[in-house]
Amino acid sequence: MVTTSFIRALPKTETHLHLDGSLPYELLHAWKPETYPPEPFFHAPDYRFPSFPKFDEILLGHALPWFTSPERYHEAARLTFAKHVVANVRYVECSIHLAVSHFINVPVREIAAAIHAAVPPGLTVKLYAGMLRSDYVGPMQAIIDDLVNQDGIAGVDLHGFEPVPTEAWTAPVWARMRAAGKVTKCHAGEFDGPHRVREAIEELGVTRVQHGVRSIEDPAVVALAAARGVTFDITPISNVRLQVFPNLAAHPLRALLAAGVNCTVSTDDQLVFNNSILDEYRALADEADFSRAELAAVAANGWRVADVPAATRAAMLADIARLSAAN
Repeated sequence: MVTTSFIRALPKTETHLHLDGSLPYELLHAWKPETYPPEPFFHAPDYRFPSFPKFDEILLGHALPWFTSPERYHEAARLTFAKHVVANVRYVECSIHLAVSHFINVPVREIAAAIHAAVPPGLTVKLYAGMLRSDYVGPMQAIIDDLVNQDGIAGVDLHGFEPVPTEAWTAPVWARMRAAGKVTKCHAGEFDGPHRVREAIEELGVTRVQHGVRSIEDPAVVALAAARGVTFDITPISNVRLQVFPNLAAHPLRALLAAGVNCTVSTDDQLVFNNSILDEYRALADEADFSRAELAAVAANGWRVADVPAATRAAMLADIARLSAAN
C-alpha cells in the first residue's frame, strides 16, 4: 500500500517546472480578488484544456499581469519554493519565460538574482532560461547570446507550441550553451510526435527532453533515448489535463521506464493545473497503480540527473532505497 506519508518522506526533485507558469494563484486572488476569483474554472479536477493555444491563453493571461518586476518574481518564487520544502522536495530545476525580461525591460540578471534570493535553506534551485522556437530575432538575439555569461542561469530550454518548426539557429546556439557549461533542454513529444524527440536528441544534442511521452509511438525513438542516456522530465497530470492522454492509466510512463528511459516526474505549470509534486505521486499510485518501489524509482531518477555533489546524490539515493525497503 502506498501511503501519503511514504510519498512525503521520499526526498524528491522537481525537474520540469515553469516558474512563471507556477505563480501561486493565491497571490493573484489577494492582489485583485474582483478579477481573480478564489476558485477559477480551470482548477476544477475534471477540466480539460481544449487545445494548447487555449491553455497558453489562460496561462499567460494570468501570469503576465503579475510578473512586472524582480520583486514580483521574488515573491512568487518564495511561495513556490516554500511549498516544495513542505513536500520534501530538495532539488528544483525551474525555468523563466525569457521574453518577459525583454517585455518589462528588466535585465535577466536582476530577475535571476531575485529568484535565487528567494531560495530557502535546504533547497537547491537551478534556474533555466526558456524560449520559444521563434525567439532568436531582434533584441532577443542579444539576450539569448548573453546567457553564456550569466552564472545565475544553469541552462536553456526550448518550449512553446511544439508543432512550430525548430529553426536553424537553435542547434548552433544550443552547442554554444553546452560549450559554456550550460545544460540544454527541449520540449518535445507532447503535442507533436516522436520525430520531434528524435530531432531534439540527434539535431539539438540534448540529453534532457521535457515530456518526451509520445516517443512511445515509435519504439526506435524510445530505444534511441535509452541508448543515449536521455532523461524525459515527465508531467503526468499536465499530460492528462492537456488531453495528450485520456487518463493516467493510459499514460506511457511505466512503459518508458521498462524500456530503460530515465524518467522523472514533475508538475509543469502549477498555476493552471493546481497541482503539487505530492499530487503527482499520489495520482500515479491511485490512478496508475504505481507501487512503492516504482515511485521510489521515479524519485531516484530525479537525483541521477540532479546537478548536486556526488555525496549528496549518494545520500539521497540511499535514503530512497531505505524508505522503499521498509515495511
